[in-house]
Amino acid sequence: MISRRRLAGPLCVLALFALCHTAAAAEQGSTAPRPRVRLVATGGTISNRTGGRLTAEELVKSIPELDQYVRAEYEQFANESSSALSLEQWLQLARRINDLFRQDADLAGIVVTSGTDTLEELAYFLHLTVRSDRPVVVVGSMRNPSTLGYEGAANLLEGFRVAAEPASRNKGALVVLNDEINSAREVTKTDALRLQTFQTRSYGVLGVVDRDRVVYYRDVVKRHTAKSEFDVAAITALPRVDVIVTYQDAPGDLIKAAVDAGAKGIVLATAGAGATSGTQGEGIQYATAHGAVVVTTTRAGSGRIAARGGPVPERFGNREVSAEERQSFTQRVAGEDLAPVKARLLLMLALTKTKDPAEIQRMFTEY
Repeated sequence: MISRRRLAGPLCVLALFALCHTAAAAEQGSTAPRPRVRLVATGGTISNRTGGRLTAEELVKSIPELDQYVRAEYEQFANESSSALSLEQWLQLARRINDLFRQDADLAGIVVTSGTDTLEELAYFLHLTVRSDRPVVVVGSMRNPSTLGYEGAANLLEGFRVAAEPASRNKGALVVLNDEINSAREVTKTDALRLQTFQTRSYGVLGVVDRDRVVYYRDVVKRHTAKSEFDVAAITALPRVDVIVTYQDAPGDLIKAAVDAGAKGIVLATAGAGATSGTQGEGIQYATAHGAVVVTTTRAGSGRIAARGGPVPERFGNREVSAEERQSFTQRVAGEDLAPVKARLLLMLALTKTKDPAEIQRMFTEY
């Protein structure tokens, strides 16, 4: 039988070796290079300080403890309100981000600042047009830098952390505000003023940014970014697509006017699960007869519009369905669960590739 005294010596040696190995590993981890993340600033409330907007450099310098997490880089793409940016600038921004990822294999991710009014639209556009599995994180703030309680620096810090996080890869464009991570496809602005405005109503957050780490709870299953078929490299302009809302006794002449003004697509924000009103049916027939693609979404804020299956009914109520109505119904595209403003973006990109309603329906199903 081996005595405790005879075991003490070897055990002490093993314990000392383990302690030294752990200390060395910790020292090695502390000196490992931090991931590089680039800020591409476009403006918005987050930079709209009284007396002059903050630059990309000033935004980075305002972030506390940033050096603990990343090696930050920055560039100024624009510096204005989100609603002032044009679709042409969006195309330029997507191309710039694609160029950055293509030219710099060591870049961990990109943070984009945006005004919150159209942030969800810009984020979804990048979700469809950035062709890399590395994260693009869109960040904004509800309060400006001259306001008590400005949360911009905190949101930026969390955006940089999410962009640097390896688990953020293959999730497409992400929206980070108020400690929460949402998918660009699903998130929407739900309140005009409150800090917790960006929410994913039906599905919940993708994850959270806590003091100790970035935590994900679910994944993004629809097509996006690296698997997207939309290449903006050669696109100089996007086709016009208008959004028209359904309300009681809505006139169809608004749809006709949009088509006559050059709209190649119409997104209807319908009542409930696809109901139109007034003479909108006539407007839809006019649109499809003139080659415009009509996509049906819901104004309800959540819910899915399913693609029509089976034959068009012979009658609606007490009247027969006309040949024009039949053709119109077969040419409509179901917008699935996309918000009207996001369905507009997908339809614009789809129309750069095809005008076939069946092919566009495939895209709405996959994206």
